[in-house]
Order: sequence, then structure tokens, then C-alpha cells
Amino acid sequence: MVKIIAEIGINHNGSIDLCKHMIDLAKIAGADYVKIQKRTPDLCVPEHQKSVIRDTPWGKMTYIEYKHKVEFSEEQIKELVDYSKSKGIEFFASVWDIESAKLMAKYTNIAKIASASITDLELCRVSRKLFDHLIISTGMSTEEEIDTCINVCNPDVIMHTNSTYPCPVEELNLRYIEHLKRKWPDKEIGYSGHEFGLVTTFAAVALGASWVERHITLDRTMWGSDQSSSIEPSGLIKLVKGIRDIQKSMEYLPGNRILFEKENVKRQSLRK
Repeated sequence: MVKIIAEIGINHNGSIDLCKHMIDLAKIAGADYVKIQKRTPDLCVPEHQKSVIRDTPWGKMTYIEYKHKVEFSEEQIKELVDYSKSKGIEFFASVWDIESAKLMAKYTNIAKIASASITDLELCRVSRKLFDHLIISTGMSTEEEIDTCINVCNPDVIMHTNSTYPCPVEELNLRYIEHLKRKWPDKEIGYSGHEFGLVTTFAAVALGASWVERHITLDRTMWGSDQSSSIEPSGLIKLVKGIRDIQKSMEYLPGNRILFEKENVKRQSLRK
């Protein structure tokens, strides 16, 4: 069964109510997990960016002020975990620093290391110790950087991705999924998509991705850097149904020609 992650990311814009609406959407659509990103802004925002003035929905403010505004507190994280449990869907996060990893480990046993962080080997090591199930994404990384991360933290899932938002389809390099499956046969190989549309994500499943992640939003016109490359409610519903249909259509072993009962009825009527 392909595991489907509905990635809220930062599309909640710091609103716990909006985040809950997207948790509801993920559950209704049939996703297995819902995920946000968790950062400690003082650790994650580069010094030269902290004082840069940004236009935000709350007016002009420094970048560090903005990043604090869109982060959930530990109390809010617990509320979201409990809310997700009440809806029957598992909530977790991409952790961007050790402090955030330690916080999330209080409430969930699964975490993801984002593409931007797989060269942070200390974060990778600590996260491996903290979580029973660890996922990494491979965007913006060389083969050597990916190998080093895998050897350091022994992830359970390796997600192929291109970190361009949105990614042109000609740069998706989906056949890399096949390469990862051959190179790391003891790992689950997944796909995290940032492209427009669903067809190429379906192709990733056909190529063998056993985990799929797509960013979700209630409205792509909302404020936020990731909204435009996310899929809206109808898109998520179509994504989940499409993946499940692909699985059903491919559940028999290669090379097995099967004469199904309904086809045999047609055979009897058309062949003499």
C-alpha cells in the first residue's frame, strides 16, 4: 500500500484553525499522514536575513518576526497531534533543527529531514535516535551528499524530489526512482512532488514509489511561498483515488496473463 503524505508545510500561515481545516481535508481525501514543517526561527534563519523587512499579511515586519509568527508553539503542536488522532490520521513534521526534533519526538514517532537539511549530519544523527521511522528527501543534493546522509542516519524512506517550486516536468527526473530502488533495495523509495498537475506523480507510483508526498492548500491564491505549487482539495481527492486505482491495476505479478471471469464471459460470446 502506497503511503500518502498530505504536506501542509507552512501553508497554514500560522493559523491553527486553517491547519485543522487542512487536516480535515487530508482525512476526507484518504491520505495516510498529514505533515507540517517545524523550525526554531532563531536557529534556522541566517543572520543576514533576520533583519530584512518583508511584506506579510500582517503588515511589514522583519523576516525573523515573520518566521516566529508562522511557527506553532509546543502547546499548539500537541493540540494538532491530538486533533489529528481524533480524526484518525497521523500528524508529524519535517524537523529543521535539533530543538524542533526534540520537541516533535514528544508527540510522534515519525519525522522527515527536508532536502535542505540532509547535509546537517548532526540533525540527521539525532533524529535517527529520536524517531522510530525516519524519512529523508533528496532535493538539491549530489549523489555523494545523499549517500553520506543515508550512511549516517540509515533512513527508512528515501524520497526522490526536485526542490524547485514549482518544478518543470522536464526536470523531474522520475527515472531516478528506479535508480534508488536498485541502489538501496532494503529501503522504501518515495516521491515528493512540487510540480503542477497530478499525472507525473501517478507516473512516480507506476515506477515504484511506495511513499508519495504533495503539498496541499485550500486555495492556491492564498498568501505564501508554497501555495502556488500545492494542490487544492479536489486535486488531493483525485490524487489519492488515482494512486489507489494504480495500485489495484498493478497488484498481479509481472508476466502473469490472467483470464478474468468477466473477460471469459466476453470470450464465450465473441469466439466460436
